[in-house]
Amino acid sequence: MNLALFDLDNTLLSGDSDFEWSQFLIEQGVLERELFEAKNQTFYDQYKAGALNIHEFLDFQLKPLSRHSRKVLDVWHEDFMRIKIRPMMGDAARELVAKHRDAGDICVIITATNSFVTAPIAREFGVPHLIATDPEHLNGEFTGKVAGVPSFREGKITRLESWMSERGWDWSSFAETVFYSDSLNDLPLLAKVKRPVAVDADETLLKHAQQHGWEILSLR
Repeated sequence: MNLALFDLDNTLLSGDSDFEWSQFLIEQGVLERELFEAKNQTFYDQYKAGALNIHEFLDFQLKPLSRHSRKVLDVWHEDFMRIKIRPMMGDAARELVAKHRDAGDICVIITATNSFVTAPIAREFGVPHLIATDPEHLNGEFTGKVAGVPSFREGKITRLESWMSERGWDWSSFAETVFYSDSLNDLPLLAKVKRPVAVDADETLLKHAQQHGWEILSLR
């Protein structure tokens, strides 16, 4: 049994779903451009630099979910998929997922982006398992807060090992573990798997991958 782990933003997607969700809400007039656009860009730049405070970002990202009903959010998300996400889903990424799925590997998208944004994207890729940052909800509606450990940096390992344990697995259950990621923020999990793959990597991850002889791949 093999485990194939995929980061989502700038790995399977040729862009960042978290960033684009906020941009989509700004473009739809749901969020005020003057207040939110610069802050959205700042958080994105901090993420790329490996300097993101995940709790400050989640407060920014999840609050808008609490201001609208789930029914309205789901309608917006359908448009978001059509306008923003499907154009970022390239053939090479779809083929990579299909290769692992057809081989019978356990396929998991593991992402820091919240599960409201990413669950429909995982389904679109045909990946049955998603580990994402979970927004807290009450009576079916979002509260604007995070539930549990964010799936970010070392938190990805915590969440993954919890997910394994729920299924009676641990790292030794798998003959091979592979993780595809673009980001320096995923170095903790990349160092944990048997086969780390740097995909269209940022400068820090690319340098690390070259120094350690990791596989380097482009899906663009």
